[in-house]
Amino acid sequence: MKQIISFLLRKVPRKYLQLFSHYGLRVLALFYSGNKVECPVCSSTFRKFLPYGRQSRENALCPNCLALERHRLIWLYLKERTDFFTKERKMLHIAPELCFIDRFESLKNLDYITGDIESPLAKVKMDIHDIPFDENTFDVIFCNHVLEHVDSDIKAMEEMKRVLKPGGWAILQVPFFFPLKETTYENKSITSPAEREKAFGQDDHVRMYGKDYAERLASSGFKVVEEKMVMELPESAINRYALPKEEIIYRVEKP
Repeated sequence: MKQIISFLLRKVPRKYLQLFSHYGLRVLALFYSGNKVECPVCSSTFRKFLPYGRQSRENALCPNCLALERHRLIWLYLKERTDFFTKERKMLHIAPELCFIDRFESLKNLDYITGDIESPLAKVKMDIHDIPFDENTFDVIFCNHVLEHVDSDIKAMEEMKRVLKPGGWAILQVPFFFPLKETTYENKSITSPAEREKAFGQDDHVRMYGKDYAERLASSGFKVVEEKMVMELPESAINRYALPKEEIIYRVEKP
């Protein structure tokens, strides 16, 4: 199974995976029935989660809603440590994740907008370097595992800050490859997929983030809060939900 999923992730264009993969995975869910792990996003239980990743991680992907480790952690954070599910807000979700879309759209407190430059799941076609909304439009922005792909992450951060209202906040996650570099590595002369994978960890990445990620966010004018919720949870909860043990949630706020 690990080899099959890794092959599909490498060879099938992302937009087709987004449109069709969940149908096949829900069939696979029948073979993973059990009660050892639980997905807090969809409340499904399994004997284990599916492997996932180009370098496959065990116990990662919920076959019912397609939530990964980071999505399950974000859901728990939103539920337990914010008023996201109850307070009225206008939200922009960039590169929306399938596990969240229907659930966020069903929330009566959210005015929910999805946007992306190529995702078939997004309702608004947009370039994150030039977000087509007025300044001070949104209360919340989600933009997860996007900034490592874009030409200028700093420009993208500045655009998200521009369209956030004062006091608004965003969750901006990126992948980290351990051991972390001291500073984020970029090199625009590296263009071939093979060389990008070697340099940045994946063939469609254009930078590898280091220990300075919070500083890069702050340089765009954000107040940065590093939420270390997973490090405060009991081991039983981490295992039950199969959470990423070292994942810091980067919540940024517009002053």
